[in-house]
Amino acid sequence: MATQYGEYGQYGQPDRFGQYGSHDPYGPEYGDREGGRRRHLLPAGLREPLTARHWRELVYVLLGLPIGILLFTFTITMLSLGAGLLVTFLGIPVLAAGLAAGRGFGALERARARGLLGLEVADPEPLRPRGRGAMAWMAAVLKSGTSWRQALYAVVQFPWAVFSFAVAVTVWSFGWTMLTYPLWFWVFPMYGGQGGLQLYGDELHSVYLDNPFEITVTALVGLLITLATPWIVRALTTVDRLLVHGLLGPSSLGARVVELESDRGVVVDTASADLRRIERDLHDGAQARLVALAMDLGLAKEKLREDPRAAARMVDEAHGEVKTALQELRDLARGIHPAVLTDRGLDAALSAVASRCTVPVRVEVDLVERPAPAIEGIAYFTVSELLQNISKHSGARSASVDVWRAEDRLMLQVVDDGVGGADASGGGSGLAGLAGRLDAVDGILVVDSPAGGPTRVTAELPWRGEGV
Repeated sequence: MATQYGEYGQYGQPDRFGQYGSHDPYGPEYGDREGGRRRHLLPAGLREPLTARHWRELVYVLLGLPIGILLFTFTITMLSLGAGLLVTFLGIPVLAAGLAAGRGFGALERARARGLLGLEVADPEPLRPRGRGAMAWMAAVLKSGTSWRQALYAVVQFPWAVFSFAVAVTVWSFGWTMLTYPLWFWVFPMYGGQGGLQLYGDELHSVYLDNPFEITVTALVGLLITLATPWIVRALTTVDRLLVHGLLGPSSLGARVVELESDRGVVVDTASADLRRIERDLHDGAQARLVALAMDLGLAKEKLREDPRAAARMVDEAHGEVKTALQELRDLARGIHPAVLTDRGLDAALSAVASRCTVPVRVEVDLVERPAPAIEGIAYFTVSELLQNISKHSGARSASVDVWRAEDRLMLQVVDDGVGGADASGGGSGLAGLAGRLDAVDGILVVDSPAGGPTRVTAELPWRGEGV
């Protein structure tokens, strides 16, 4: 827990007062020696044609044409053959086989985009046959929207691959040919008996690039084309990115189902951990004290006739144990769901939490109506955990809590003037778990905590009215 406060989020978003965080997740500017990177002599625009990224994108475009021919030919052949054989039973397995193979080609295309373009696209939802056997599998393939989107990709990608291949090869070859013209223009008088590359010629006139001025202009034009080539290729691959992401990735519905399944897992794990915590607190705390209390009262009962004073002293000690057990039960109940939250809402509940913080906390709740109990409970426990972090790890002198509604979102903001340097991205940290809880209900946790402070934590929760 000693590092929990030092692991807040790492990017800023505007808060309710229009302020932004200043933390840059990408570190110092590229080329800065303080950032651990080598300073380049040439600006980024001049060295772009020689970068590994440009060559990977160029290779992607060049590979797109032969791969597109293969995918287009295979897909059209299988779909046409399957459609033509639908009058017989053979059409269904042919169509299913073609669509299934298309899913495999889609996996290869995602891998190609990942390796050459750095594009991370999640795998689409898997097939879920309703039953066993070949018929169930073929039915699942034919009903899957993913299968048909893979086939559509093969059809759409081919003409685009032809266009992008032609543009990329033309621009790249012209640029480098003209840029290097001063190195090879001499081949014309040696092998062709001419003074240089011919631009124009008829019966009366001819124009050759054969003097120093024309050679220099040609090289400069080639330099401009070469410098523009990476951006042209990048624009071409942008369309490829859209095609791969839109047609080979999971559908919006499928992605939402996966997200909900993941959120359900987080909720189940969180509930299980809370139950274990409650059980452990009861076993180690109140339950142990009540067992000791029963034993003390039993001993006091036996000594009541023999030594009334000792019995009275034991009863007095048991009375203290009862008070301690009651306090532990109150704290445990407050950790489950405080009564003040149910009776009086977030304003009173958060004020009670703030009063137990080790630093002065200003609480401002600006809500016309109460949110749904589930959202209200999550908001309470979010602020409670953040204030515990401030008490234990921040070194702050003051803090503030603001709660308000922005359209269909419940906004929470906790600010302190502590040491800062917090990060919620670390796996296993308390704030990472808090972010997971919020994400399970479509919430967001944003933390801005530069070294030296201050720390600003903003949480968003979906707004649902109390009657929903």
